[in-house]
Amino acid sequence: MKLLVVTAGLSSPSSTRLLADRLTAATLDHLDAEPVVLELREQATRIAQHLVTGFPPTELAAALDAVATADGLIAVTPVFAASYSGLFKSFFDLIDKDALTGTPVLIGATGGTARHSLVTEHAMRPLFNHLRAPVVPTAVYAASEDWGEEGLAQRITRAGTELARAMGSAHPTARDTAPDVDTTAALAPRSPTGAITSTDPANRLGTVPFAQRLAALQTG
Repeated sequence: MKLLVVTAGLSSPSSTRLLADRLTAATLDHLDAEPVVLELREQATRIAQHLVTGFPPTELAAALDAVATADGLIAVTPVFAASYSGLFKSFFDLIDKDALTGTPVLIGATGGTARHSLVTEHAMRPLFNHLRAPVVPTAVYAASEDWGEEGLAQRITRAGTELARAMGSAHPTARDTAPDVDTTAALAPRSPTGAITSTDPANRLGTVPFAQRLAALQTG
């Protein structure tokens, strides 16, 4: 199982990379996966070349392929002008519109103050919804004053657990393939009094011959 980590921090070291590393560790606490980190700052020139020429350099093509073949994605960006960075958006503008369909995503952002904490909800979550990638419920925003605080650690743990669970359920499980009892009961034909008349213990969606149903109505 492959976990791709995309971080758009511009400095080295950066708080954005630090948040990405902590989210990765929290996910791997609950999942056996191979993490691959993609630093967008190293792809900045190639991203610009692709935008103006329409053709990706070899290294960028490999990065785009890594996104398309990932089983799960952690995406973290610094906040610029109350939104994700231009580098972050430019990279995901190059992603094929179907490449992330169904791939679980954990989103995170870093900023100088807590005033921009909703960037994950008004900017990042809609971006991945547009790409038809399911985003885990907990997004993590880390302002400068959050580092070292217990609340940030709890959010990171919760978000990593949610991504691990989403990646683990990417393939159908026995629970997913079990009959939906509620739906079966709702679809079952009923008598005029509302009683189910066609539930078959051996085949819950089996059909009942019309003559048998008519006889049930006449004797009801």
